[in-house]
Amino acid sequence: MIKNMGSTDRIVRIIVAVVISILYFTKTVEGTTATVLLIVGAIFLATAFMNFCPLYLPFGISTRKKKD
Repeated sequence: MIKNMGSTDRIVRIIVAVVISILYFTKTVEGTTATVLLIVGAIFLATAFMNFCPLYLPFGISTRKKKD
């Protein structure tokens, strides 16, 4: 897998996942919305730790800085 995610992108994804989990466990969001948000949060965490976003690949997007 080619890494295509920069550190800022990773940090933002982790923060969003943490916020979603806090909203879920404090029961601020419930029902179907909570389930969907929890899945999105899990995907954000997984992609952040793998440094790879499959949705970036078809569009040729990379937030990773190029080393000279």
